[in-house]
Amino acid sequence: MMNKKALIIGATGATGTSLVKQLLENEHYSFVHVFARREASFKHSKLTWHVVDFNALESWKDQLKGDVLFSAMGTTLKVAGSKKAQFKIDYTYQHDVAQAASKNGVPTLLLVSSVGSSSKSPFFYPKIKGQLEDAVCKMNFNTIHIFQPPFLDRGTFLRSNEKSGIKFLNLVNKLGVLRSQMPMPVDFLAKQMIRVSYRESDSKVKTYKPKQIWKL
Repeated sequence: MMNKKALIIGATGATGTSLVKQLLENEHYSFVHVFARREASFKHSKLTWHVVDFNALESWKDQLKGDVLFSAMGTTLKVAGSKKAQFKIDYTYQHDVAQAASKNGVPTLLLVSSVGSSSKSPFFYPKIKGQLEDAVCKMNFNTIHIFQPPFLDRGTFLRSNEKSGIKFLNLVNKLGVLRSQMPMPVDFLAKQMIRVSYRESDSKVKTYKPKQIWKL
């Protein structure tokens, strides 16, 4: 249960940043390896930071060896600039890294997906999230934990439209509506992911919807 090695992609985003910080403080993990496109902003004795090109996975895929892969990549259409660019980040990069890790014998995957994700969705974003879920479930991991969080409270990472959305959700939750959909702090999501990452699982794939994430 101790001395685990964590692998993380999406570490520079809100959820990924929290994952890194909490994993560095967690007694179950002695090694935290981050794979990112830009340099780390801090150092830690447990931390190894790999600056990589996700378009050139072949050159570094052999480094994807450890106990748990945390996949927390994600962007918006506005930031990505096009559906093609968003698909590459939200699907292709995560799919290919997960596939490489599974082939290297990494036993456990934890994937941050989205509430409402479905490969059959008529909408672009939940559809690609659902397609990724379907794809990783076919990979050779022993255990796969898929998290479908509600609207995320990303703190200082929040954009103005997200702040407005959180204010609205907080208001309706005061009225007792959509309690399971109340904004979820990324620190809480990261904590729940880490908690299940070293638990024994009775099934290969477990999917956690908002209500289940809150109650873990």
